[in-house]
Amino acid sequence: MIRNVRFLRWAVGKSFTSGKSTTTVAPCSQWNAGIIAQPSSGIATCNIKPLSAMSSGMSAKHAAGFSIASRQIHTKGERELVEFLAEEIVAEKKASPSATIPTSLNGFAITCNKADVELTKSSEREKITISFNVNHTVDMEGEEAEATENKPEFSAMKSRPQFEVDIVRGGTTLSFTCSYLPGEAQEGEYNDVFSIDEVTIYQGEWSDKVYAVAGDVLDGYLYDLLMNFLEEKGVSNEFAEKMSDFASAYEHAKYVELLEAISKFTVEKK
Repeated sequence: MIRNVRFLRWAVGKSFTSGKSTTTVAPCSQWNAGIIAQPSSGIATCNIKPLSAMSSGMSAKHAAGFSIASRQIHTKGERELVEFLAEEIVAEKKASPSATIPTSLNGFAITCNKADVELTKSSEREKITISFNVNHTVDMEGEEAEATENKPEFSAMKSRPQFEVDIVRGGTTLSFTCSYLPGEAQEGEYNDVFSIDEVTIYQGEWSDKVYAVAGDVLDGYLYDLLMNFLEEKGVSNEFAEKMSDFASAYEHAKYVELLEAISKFTVEKK
């Protein structure tokens, strides 16, 4: 869902089913065959109704359901928060394009630890590791969408994290820091999806004493050769696009997990 129009959607009292483009996965930091497990008690009961739907003339059945769900909610603010989250979580899950998260990408094995993601590929000669963190990495594709009561429109949220590429041979590591470039390639033009921000090489463990050079001060031809080098190692423009898709799905999974954790925290016994 477009997160900056969440309040608008709630304020008009509508329960939209479209949301931020992400995966249908529920909260759990532990991965099992690429699927995020969903605990049975992750969110507040669905019997909770939005305030706009509640009136003095509501049925006894609905009133009873709301009373039961509210027993552990002590304040007006908590009740409103849980009501919003109940609808928000359902909307985010319905907007999911996929129910699973891949465990590999173009020959790279994927491991995840909370917000950290690592992709690895090894051969007899070297080990390649790509690492990134999905926190604060999402932005909207295209122009900002406008939402109205009768015609909600939502743009997809894409995760485009800065990432590290470490190529290790023996005790030596050639390391690249890379970032996604803004915008899209125009028809008939060839534009890179990502750029090299920094290059360094070191023995053993990295420290602040290791020298590094910024990508924008490299000789232009050397920069192109390093980009070709990364492409030969599997870090191509096509791969970077796929990695962004993966990061978007995983970031959304963590977002839903966060919403469910807040809801559960709000209704827990004090």
